[in-house]
Amino acid sequence: MSSPFILLQHALPHHAVSRLAGKFASSETPWLKDRLIRRFIATYDIDMSQAARSIEQFASFNDFFTRELKPGARPLADAYEFVLSPADGAISQIGTIERGEIFQAKGRAFTASQLLGGDTAAAERFEGGSFATIYLSPRDYHRVHMPAAGALQSTTYVPGDLFSVNQVTAENVDGLFARNERLACLFDGAVGRFASVMVGAMIVAGIETVWSGRVEAHAPKLVHEDFALRDVSLKAGAEMGRFFLGSTVVLLFEPGRVEWLDGFEAGSTVRMGEALGRRVQPKAGA
Repeated sequence: MSSPFILLQHALPHHAVSRLAGKFASSETPWLKDRLIRRFIATYDIDMSQAARSIEQFASFNDFFTRELKPGARPLADAYEFVLSPADGAISQIGTIERGEIFQAKGRAFTASQLLGGDTAAAERFEGGSFATIYLSPRDYHRVHMPAAGALQSTTYVPGDLFSVNQVTAENVDGLFARNERLACLFDGAVGRFASVMVGAMIVAGIETVWSGRVEAHAPKLVHEDFALRDVSLKAGAEMGRFFLGSTVVLLFEPGRVEWLDGFEAGSTVRMGEALGRRVQPKAGA
């Protein structure tokens, strides 16, 4: 039987709630944005010592939420040897894509094709490959970075719901990460084809990328863009986007490209830039 928290999420008008939250979060009224920021910091015990700016310097709550860190706050592991964590957060699940399915929680799964907006050809390349799902809590740093160097091939905005993406919801809502609104980004690089999927959540007011700016939130239909000829190349550890209020990142890699490091499992805390997996050199002719 579903908990009241899950039942409430089913009943709420997700997009209307998110639009309302977005108006408050984008307000530049000094007393309002400062009060929101201070209350948020106190509620979630946020460490501001690594933030590059003080509370008064943020133009809005959104500006605070997507705050940059001081230089050197997130040292990068050796990107020639490792795949990097794309964000601060906690691992929701990590493992292998089997029979096209990505494990979610407690017997629940979704397919790579569903996650990528129904692109079966793109999903087939990840069969037998590696995946990692990283949850960004409200207290985390909310910029998303590149797990490896790559050239952007395409993006697909997929409309959907906006359920919370915490562990309780993951354990109780079928296909959660392939059900929520999301932006699937495909890259090619030395580590092969890989995907970084930014998944929206309850009261997420938007997603932004470094190459196109703000992605239209709560749009009515799927939007696919081809970037193969636009030369959008990013280094490992470079920022690729950010969330306006919390969410999740799902990484997909082709088979034989990445071996996750020992010790990482559901619930493990990660920081952007740390080594998450070891790069595997493809065999000759592969």
